[in-house]
Amino acid sequence: MREFAVPPTMIEAATARRHTGDWAGACAAAAVDIDFGLRHLARTHGRELMAEVRADLRHLAPDLLRWHLPRIAPDGLLRPGLTVELARYRATGPDGDRPVHLVARTPPAWADAGQRISLGLWDSSQSEAAGWGPPHPRPHRRFRLDLHRHLWDARRADELRIRSGADAVGPPAGPEPAGLLPPGYRCAVDRWAAEAAILLRAEGRSTSSGAGAVGVRLGARHRLVLELGGDVDGPGPSTLRIAKASPDRGGRRLPVLPDAATWVLPDLDLLRAGLIEADRLHPLVASALVPGRSPTAPSQLPSPTGQPQLVECQGSLHRIGMVDGVLAPLDHDPAEIRREELLVALSGTPMPCLQAIDLAHRHPDCLVGVRERLDHGDIAGALAVVEGLLGPDALLRSGDLRDELETAAHRRISYGLFRAGLAGSGPGPHRDRTDGRRSAERRSRPRHALTY
Repeated sequence: MREFAVPPTMIEAATARRHTGDWAGACAAAAVDIDFGLRHLARTHGRELMAEVRADLRHLAPDLLRWHLPRIAPDGLLRPGLTVELARYRATGPDGDRPVHLVARTPPAWADAGQRISLGLWDSSQSEAAGWGPPHPRPHRRFRLDLHRHLWDARRADELRIRSGADAVGPPAGPEPAGLLPPGYRCAVDRWAAEAAILLRAEGRSTSSGAGAVGVRLGARHRLVLELGGDVDGPGPSTLRIAKASPDRGGRRLPVLPDAATWVLPDLDLLRAGLIEADRLHPLVASALVPGRSPTAPSQLPSPTGQPQLVECQGSLHRIGMVDGVLAPLDHDPAEIRREELLVALSGTPMPCLQAIDLAHRHPDCLVGVRERLDHGDIAGALAVVEGLLGPDALLRSGDLRDELETAAHRRISYGLFRAGLAGSGPGPHRDRTDGRRSAERRSRPRHALTY
């Protein structure tokens, strides 16, 4: 999925611009929109706060943020309608000190064309976030990255090795939650005590006596309570007891363990299982999880385009390939091609070479890959696949491929209307993302759709 969601070309462009100090250019390369201005921030909250925000933005790796943002099944798209806290600042105003949050937002499911992300500032005194209306203006307390800055801050990317438990040797050191975890869940139980202590300190709830409890959400109807013992703020290890959450224990009022600390890091799981090579990971992730590895761009799969294709035609194998930027038969003279095109215009059956070219225009073998790239926002990658197959100067014929590209263009218009605040109460008709299954946009009660 990340081959399309965070392609190597995006990582290379965003990294190059970040290294030159162009944080806005890095965000543009990673399809991240900016919803605030630093000059306006200096006028409203002071130059000191503006300097703090600007320092974080200069080290923001937007491609790394996109790599780690929460996603949903079955296609691995960004979780829609989500506000994720990246950093928290203390602002001084006429009403006293109040926190200001740097947040990342994702659009609702019906406006998620291009899988773009938005960066904004949220003030706890605001009734709603600027440019993004209700019902979800507040940062989600389960999906928060202010306690996991290594997932977006390039200065602290090396902390991923420790925070993910990559240095752990042997079985987990945490308690055995027998019967408490649903089957098939990959939970980072060995890290829960340390992560819960970090959360309690950030929330100001830990005490020298060691009293502290944290909630863990493993699903819509499955919650646990982590009770820490020992000196949470002390140098020694904390003890952890895991129990099922119940209403009388106030499980819903407890601070929630962030989602990034709940699960085993997928990259680490794949590396340990030998299902992926380090060069397929994000460079900052690979350098953190694989000691001694320099942060280089991930490898890109070789493309088979540019080679002539063989077609069985008229009792022999003929070639079709690029001629003047257009896919064309190579073993037929122009007069024969004109005769065959006239035959097609008169409702005749063309020769196999022209049939193969027509099929490539209307329903090519790469259609599924093009669709996935469009869904994940890799427009450049999708167009590169199409141009590699049909040629950069080809005119698309009516068919499934053209329908996919037109649908992607229309959905980008919906996203633009949403960003401009001109969208109505929801989506128009969109195609299903999966064959034979209703997508979130087509459900009578969409699971993730938002109404404005």
